[in-house]
Amino acid sequence: MSTTPDSFADLGLSETLLKTLTEIGYETPSPIQAQCIPVLLEGHDLIGMAQTGTGKTAAFALPLMEQIDVKLTKPQALILTPTRELAIQVAEALQTYAKNLPGFHVLPIYGGQSYTIQLKQLSRGAHVIVGTPGRVMDHLERKTLNLDHLKTMVLDEADEMLRMGFIDDVEWILERTPPQHQTALFSATMPEQIRRVAQKYLVEPREIKIKSATATVAAIRQVYWQVSGMHKLDALTRILEVEEDFDAAIIFVRTKTATVELADKLSARGYAAAALNGDLNQQMRERVIEQLKSGALDIVIATDVAARGIDVPRVSHVVNYDIPYDTEAYVHRIGRTGRAGRTGNAILFVAPREIRMLRTIERATRQPIAPLTLPSRADVTNKRVADFKEKVAEVLNAEGLDFFANIVSQIAEEQNVGAEEVAAALAMMAQQGKPLQIAGEDPRPAPAPSFDSRPRPGSFGERDERKPRFDRGDKPGFENRGERPRREERPTRAAPSGDMVRYRIDVGRDHGVQVKDIVGAIANEAGIESRFIGRIALYDESSTVELPAGMPGEAANALKRTRVRGVPINLRPDEGRQDSGERSFKKKSFGDR
Repeated sequence: MSTTPDSFADLGLSETLLKTLTEIGYETPSPIQAQCIPVLLEGHDLIGMAQTGTGKTAAFALPLMEQIDVKLTKPQALILTPTRELAIQVAEALQTYAKNLPGFHVLPIYGGQSYTIQLKQLSRGAHVIVGTPGRVMDHLERKTLNLDHLKTMVLDEADEMLRMGFIDDVEWILERTPPQHQTALFSATMPEQIRRVAQKYLVEPREIKIKSATATVAAIRQVYWQVSGMHKLDALTRILEVEEDFDAAIIFVRTKTATVELADKLSARGYAAAALNGDLNQQMRERVIEQLKSGALDIVIATDVAARGIDVPRVSHVVNYDIPYDTEAYVHRIGRTGRAGRTGNAILFVAPREIRMLRTIERATRQPIAPLTLPSRADVTNKRVADFKEKVAEVLNAEGLDFFANIVSQIAEEQNVGAEEVAAALAMMAQQGKPLQIAGEDPRPAPAPSFDSRPRPGSFGERDERKPRFDRGDKPGFENRGERPRREERPTRAAPSGDMVRYRIDVGRDHGVQVKDIVGAIANEAGIESRFIGRIALYDESSTVELPAGMPGEAANALKRTRVRGVPINLRPDEGRQDSGERSFKKKSFGDR
């Protein structure tokens, strides 16, 4: 396809899925979706090259779901992801798309989660399995996962799996899949090893390459507010009131219904606001835009499709009230401000679970998005008072005040009060439903995101940040690891502090293992940040690794079953045996290896 279709209905999806997409706010397919969905629906193998944040989860998930026989409660699709966070998030996306498919079941399986839970869920039956390579291998070896009915196999972010040392595990799994099934491989880059895997396991694949939109207007100031402790509408009105040089704004939401609801709520608060969505005919759409240009409207609440092509120079602010689904949508949205050489402002509302998408946008645009401090009650009060004083000053400079001065004198005499008290009463009356002082308390500031705020090229991407799936208490190093930057971006860290315990594992140089493989497996399967992994020593048939003392039992059990290059590591405390051919490393950071 040379152009992006106007709707998902043009791609050949079923009415059930089209209904779901409409309900969740998807209006037009992204380029990766427009090109991949028809190819996958036709049954071809596919190589998709696209950056994270381009909407590729839906590109493979929607056609995959068209192939599912809900009556057959056997795994019919297997999706491999490099990390458990991504496995969880892909599974949640599939569950969302299946809201109108009763009986559909997707199961994420990953290291760090109890085997008992996974075995129970597998025994109940699942149509789609989303998992990390190590845990999928383990279930295949135990014969608790059966792929005899597999129709579709997806390798998501294949280059990340290569970078983390899992590509041999991926091949091990591919070799154990039925010969007749469809395979889709998605990767931001195409290293030689990934190309080799594709040539070996994919049959006459169609290759699709999407260039991600990266350019943004340099004159646009980009900030975000992390949603916390206050309703988004209240936060929005505070921000709009204190923003400097505010003239007009386009506020983006995901659904048509939300445009109308938010426009009504803002109008009730005294703003000149209107909705702009696909339900408006061309005449009404042009009328709204003309009112925005003329100043009859100051705020337009729009969906992505409805806002296409809007060029109104007075739009000083774009507010992403709902975070976009992909980076291209973000770039298009903020391009509505900063027009004709003017400066512009882009404000993004981000829920805690959406922090990962924020980082993806930063990487795609190659610009940092700074946190915005929510204006306090005092900030809003001071702004309202300043505006009120300015209006009073304008009236004082006008002529014809004698009549009103006489009325003030009469009131003061009749009520036996001073002129200042009469003026105070008139000022209170003049508030007209918009008090100069805000009642209530300021919300507590949102906790800082667990990620570095600078853009990081090439990490996981488009799906939301999630909490750890089990509680590791206060043990050092067992926190939510969050997003992992590329090696060249990782800062040098000092050696781990605190008590460390040395463990032995049953993989070494004879197995082709490198230090990066060990660190990647431990970090991924047990949730231990790489900076808490100490000295690693490689021997011929085994290795040793230092880990924090007090490691939770669940994490230790997960590591006992973890594989590195297809070999179970069998983690256990080291008894001091010294193998021949030791090669040791004092680990400073994951990036030093």
